[in-house]
Amino acid sequence: MFSLLRTNVQINLPKLRAMIWTILLIVQGILILFILVSKRSRSEKEPPLDKGVIPWLGHALEFGRDAAKFLTRMKVKHGDIFTVRVAGRYVTVLLDPSSYDAVIEDSVSLDFTRYAQVLMDRIFNLRLPHHNPAVEKAMMKQYVSNLIPSTVSLALLCGPAQKQLYMAGYLTHFEGEQKSNRTDPSDVYAEYRKFDNLLTKMARTTLKPEEKRTAQSVRVRLWELLAPAGLGEGSGSSTWLKCYRHLLQEEGADEETQRRALLLQLWATQGNVGPAAFWLLGFLLTNPEAMRAVKKEFSKISEQDSAQCPLLDRLQHTPVFDSALEETLRLSAAPFITREVVQAKTLHMADGQEYKLRSGDRVCLFPFISPQMDPEIHQEPQRFKYDRFLNQEGSVKKDFFKGGRRLKYYTMPWGAGTNGCVGKRFAISSIRQFVYLVLSHLELELCDPEAQMPEVNTSRYGFGMLQPEGDLAIRYKPRRSR
Repeated sequence: MFSLLRTNVQINLPKLRAMIWTILLIVQGILILFILVSKRSRSEKEPPLDKGVIPWLGHALEFGRDAAKFLTRMKVKHGDIFTVRVAGRYVTVLLDPSSYDAVIEDSVSLDFTRYAQVLMDRIFNLRLPHHNPAVEKAMMKQYVSNLIPSTVSLALLCGPAQKQLYMAGYLTHFEGEQKSNRTDPSDVYAEYRKFDNLLTKMARTTLKPEEKRTAQSVRVRLWELLAPAGLGEGSGSSTWLKCYRHLLQEEGADEETQRRALLLQLWATQGNVGPAAFWLLGFLLTNPEAMRAVKKEFSKISEQDSAQCPLLDRLQHTPVFDSALEETLRLSAAPFITREVVQAKTLHMADGQEYKLRSGDRVCLFPFISPQMDPEIHQEPQRFKYDRFLNQEGSVKKDFFKGGRRLKYYTMPWGAGTNGCVGKRFAISSIRQFVYLVLSHLELELCDPEAQMPEVNTSRYGFGMLQPEGDLAIRYKPRRSR
């Protein structure tokens, strides 16, 4: 049986009405904004506009799932420049390498730092007060120019390729940290792999609830492991880490912010070298002619007097290896070069066309599609050709053409301009030394002689080096001493 109870609750009708009107106004504002964004149309001289069929979301799902496939389809449909809607934002994509300098060299209308700050916040939970990228880059450039890659020990050669390079890189960049602070590099690597596996979802804010918890716990653990870095005395701590800590302090970063910034540096220094070494060794193993050519070049280095000429000096002239590495990077390096349009700009294309860019939009270059995978520039672009960047007489080939025009940018794994990779030379030296030691000390062969390279993880397009979806099984044994 139910009984109706009289309550003493008094309803304030004026306040209730005000609350309802406030909610209605907010909803109305959101709807108006949604309509304005959804109803955007192409203005005169703007690039072709493709909003997709899903309101607001646009092409976000396809873009995130496989950017290379999606943008290739857009290129076929619209040409070398077009604007697409991605999760409420409008991104103008430029795919003509002859016109890239119009974006790369403009630091007035186009801004690099804003989107970088968005990604720092999303991926690393990092906001740097009074951050000066130019000062930081100058400091890093001075540091890496004097940095010597840590020698990979024979014991390290018996592990997975990515872990080997990570360990060598970690010991180089965080020299002495594992001794003075008892931080085990293997512990850092284990947590780092978990973090890196979620990186693209963090960047795109598509983490599921459980993944969000995992991402945060891994970040916290890495902050703890990296916390002592740069705080040691004397030889017990890396010079560059001390300088970096000092720079962060000058910019007003507290201790917690410094820890988060160290995780950013860990990813920046270790995120691409390991995958690059994996792809290079994989391409050599699945292309016997390329393997023979690289081994022949390396054998000449082995015959030189090590007492008279250190290994790093002997490895400076390796044109065959350099071409094989360049070809590997052409096939597997796929970063976006992104700029925010901070004021309206007229983009002058190399073919004489002009397009207007709206303030508030983004501009994105994707060199992986063009020049790197453009069949007009590189014949049979899907195929690995170890000598693609060599002339017939063995010199470095630098002449590549599109539309009859010699290209300045025929491959762009390191970016370009003021935002190009400052660690390029160090990364190349690390990979060269690693592959030399692997091929000099170990005999490698595929478990399946007919094995092919694994497919790429398509969600990694835009974030530096691509990563494999699977493994490439090999057998190895120590090479006999001569």
